[in-house]
Amino acid sequence: MKQYIFILFSTILLISCSEKNKVKEAIQEIPVDIKVDRFDQAFFETPIQDLSNLKQQYPSFFPQNVPDSVWTNKMSNPLWRELYTEVQKKYKNFDKQTSEIEDLFSHIKYYYPQTKTPKVVTLIYDMDPDYKAIYADSLIIVSLELYLGKNHKFYEFPEYQKLSFESSQILPDIVQEFSVRKIKPPTEKDLLSLMIYAGKQLYLKDALLPEYSDEDKIGYTKEQLQWAITNQADVWRFFIEEKLLYETDPKLAQRFIQPAPFTKFGLTSDNESPGRMGSWMGWQIVKSFMKNNTEATLQKMVLMDAKEIFQKSKYKPKK
Repeated sequence: MKQYIFILFSTILLISCSEKNKVKEAIQEIPVDIKVDRFDQAFFETPIQDLSNLKQQYPSFFPQNVPDSVWTNKMSNPLWRELYTEVQKKYKNFDKQTSEIEDLFSHIKYYYPQTKTPKVVTLIYDMDPDYKAIYADSLIIVSLELYLGKNHKFYEFPEYQKLSFESSQILPDIVQEFSVRKIKPPTEKDLLSLMIYAGKQLYLKDALLPEYSDEDKIGYTKEQLQWAITNQADVWRFFIEEKLLYETDPKLAQRFIQPAPFTKFGLTSDNESPGRMGSWMGWQIVKSFMKNNTEATLQKMVLMDAKEIFQKSKYKPKK
């Protein structure tokens, strides 16, 4: 009997590996050529007297209601120029990132063949964490000043936010933006629906960024990821005992879904936890669903109702 189980398990494992290799080979055969426009370089290398020429070249980056003095001041301001120098130290050559984005879109086109190959524009914006990377169908905008490394001297942000300012977050941020266009938003606002919506976004990163670590996908440190794994069963029990899964209080998203220094369970040990534990738990539910429903495709799963995914996931965290 044991020998039979071993043979069965080995056969399943071989089939799984074979399928993964086929997918990998198919993705590698999808050609993607990404064009990168270095607006950050064009802006800060253009002499002030030639601003009008720059505006003609990049009209969409110069709103008509903004006076030229705003742009000339930015061009000549010592702090902005120092920031530009720092960006150039890290990203003067963008070839590595371009190759990574091309690989990402090979993956995207495998799952979503109709996706357009976008043009990538790099710039230095306003140090706004809400606009680190923007995906707009045929255009990706990357604000390079927000990918200089969490310990950069220019960053005066909370520590939990600075974790996402690493270069390794450029692609996860692009996928996050892409996911908004592909994943059906929850029609219900209970915590479980929000958890699974976030879980779908993270699972999309599993599919599109298979070489990335789980901590990079969710923006955790290795220690935070280990805390999530170790305490998974306790967190799940907390949600069940407090009857939170079907609660619709808007504050639950702030406590469990949105980026934060820690997850707000209301316990004295809260500051030991990473933020977004609700998102992380939703990710585990989606993973469990995909594992236990092998007929489900990525494209179909992201459109499914959260309650159906939960019911069919057979999710049961290990103690």
